[in-house]
Amino acid sequence: MSPPPTRVLVVDDETYLADLVATALRYDGFDTAMAGTVRQADELVTAYAPDLVVLDVMLPDGSGFDLCRRWRTQRGVDVPVVFLTARDATEDKIAGLSDQLGDDYVTKPFSLEELVVRVRAVLRRSKPGGRSARLAFADLEIDDEAHEVRRAGTRIELTPTEFALLRYLVAHAGRVLTKRQILDHVWQYDFGGNDGVVQTYISYLRRKVDAAGQPLIHTVPRIGYVVRLPGS
Repeated sequence: MSPPPTRVLVVDDETYLADLVATALRYDGFDTAMAGTVRQADELVTAYAPDLVVLDVMLPDGSGFDLCRRWRTQRGVDVPVVFLTARDATEDKIAGLSDQLGDDYVTKPFSLEELVVRVRAVLRRSKPGGRSARLAFADLEIDDEAHEVRRAGTRIELTPTEFALLRYLVAHAGRVLTKRQILDHVWQYDFGGNDGVVQTYISYLRRKVDAAGQPLIHTVPRIGYVVRLPGS
């Protein structure tokens, strides 16, 4: 007998968007339910018992961040959460993740294919033994819980933005990331953004991280950046 399909609760007050997301997930083999308010989501997280929640940050009757915080701290609901957000204020960029509320976020507008990939990645990490607080590449190690970066055992001091950028690059080591992808994930710019900020922060990381050993952060002209070993 095959196992039951993984259940995903989609919470967004934009009915058309929620239906698109739910349809894409069903097409990929998931079972889905939808909610448009904090109250409905609060009810369904118990009644439907989802394996993951796709949660809009701004709902008509409250904040997705506050809802997730209540689930975590008051109700003991530890379901993985992928936030949907259109916010661009600096203090909101990684608020849900830095507070250890959500597991990932996708900035509107987004592709349905990307969202499905993110959902599957979070589900893999959330399985017992699947979530790791550490990332490593060559002699570089990133510790999420301690918010520390070390190279060859030596600690490197990074700002929160530098840390988020390096983590994103290392998590996708070997893959060329465009400036647009980096802006969307690290800065959450949903309005086009200024890709000059990416180049600036890459230079900051190079002075701190690459200066401590062989260069790991490489530029791919006219495309973006990649973390890889020299010559590979």
